[in-house]
Amino acid sequence: MQHSKAKSGRCAIIGRPNVGKSTLLNALIGQKLAIATHRPQTTRSSLLGVYASDTPPTQIAFVDTPGLHRPENALGRALLENAKAELAGADVVVLLVEVGGRTDPVDLVQGEHEDVLAKLKGQRTPVILGLNKIDRLNRRSDLLPLLQSLQTREEFAAMVPICARTGSNLDGLIAEIRHHLPEGLSYDPEVLTDKPERFFASELIREAVMVQTRQEVPYSVAVSIDRFVDEPAITRIAATIVVAREGHKGIVIGKGGERLKEIGTLARKGMEELLQRKVFVELWVKVVPNWTDDPKRVRELVREE
Repeated sequence: MQHSKAKSGRCAIIGRPNVGKSTLLNALIGQKLAIATHRPQTTRSSLLGVYASDTPPTQIAFVDTPGLHRPENALGRALLENAKAELAGADVVVLLVEVGGRTDPVDLVQGEHEDVLAKLKGQRTPVILGLNKIDRLNRRSDLLPLLQSLQTREEFAAMVPICARTGSNLDGLIAEIRHHLPEGLSYDPEVLTDKPERFFASELIREAVMVQTRQEVPYSVAVSIDRFVDEPAITRIAATIVVAREGHKGIVIGKGGERLKEIGTLARKGMEELLQRKVFVELWVKVVPNWTDDPKRVRELVREE
């Protein structure tokens, strides 16, 4: 029997905010690495997670990127540049769009994503179109006319209908990605991600804030890890939640500090699940006025760990 050759490479996952990029990364890796909420622009830093399989020998370094959008401030511009920077080093790109949503995928491809596709075509980077959230379609037969409408696009190496939330057809997506990867294995089998534990601690705290608060607080929240100490029986983490307005501070803290306590409890549970050990979390809240409009502050608060 002929054995398949080993293959490995880097795959960037791109698309608009809230199309399911982080959910897809977590589903492909088989565990939660990226925080995922229903709020747009949850992802700020590009996050790498390595998929590995022995049948056939495959390693894919998936990179979850901030959503492609029209930036309105310094934070938005930084996120967009972060997303576009990942395209240069990718062996293959998955452009994720959602079906059954308010925007027709054909309109997205021919409109908002046109410049990105042109750039990738110039780099000769294969682009796979991932049609996500197919569970939203009333009838599977609705997929066929959509695929026919998109088939005229020569930019796409393949089109794969999937559902990241349920895991539907992810094997098909992996197979298409693998087809375009170079031969050989590139990553240490023990490596799952390129981020340190401090990064995931800050992300889980930010996710907890987003889950527990409303209004416009989530978008203008950043988290700074002040202390991360591993002791024999426990990991102690101290962090500062940064908000852009004085009014937001009160929302995050809540009456009598109750909401801040709930945020800390939710974040702690996530960290204990990730680190597989007991965690103690201390949180403070600090106002940095209008930090999302200040490029210097954005670089300080939304940085690669």
